[in-house]
Amino acid sequence: MSGAEVLRLRPRRIRVVCGVAAAAVLAVFTAVGTGLRGSTGEGSAVFRPGDQVAMICLGVLAALAILAFTRPRVEADARGIRIRNLVGGYDLPWEVVRAVRFDRGSPWASLELRDDEVVQLMAVQVMDKQYALDAVRALRRLLAEAQANST
Repeated sequence: MSGAEVLRLRPRRIRVVCGVAAAAVLAVFTAVGTGLRGSTGEGSAVFRPGDQVAMICLGVLAALAILAFTRPRVEADARGIRIRNLVGGYDLPWEVVRAVRFDRGSPWASLELRDDEVVQLMAVQVMDKQYALDAVRALRRLLAEAQANST
């Protein structure tokens, strides 16, 4: 990998699962919202168009919350690694990274930093199997190249 190339990683399976789940949730909320009409028959509850719109809006919010799980990304090049997880992100030079880890039983890869901190790479998930292994190997190769160039 030359210094100008950028390694871009995103989770694969979770994007499909979240896309299907978000569409299903939105469809259910829309169906329920459009099905709310008139009174409940027995009591005092009366559904108006505003209630229908509110139900559909709740479906949109729920779908967006599900799609937030597709947010993780990693970009790496010869200079460093940029990580975006569900909440927060990191922009790290390779000099602060000690190792790229993918521990058995861990749901995703991680970076071990020189100050003994661990940064999770939620974009490299175990359920992506071979893609995740290839991603970890590519990140380890970039780290090794950066460590060789710094000495």
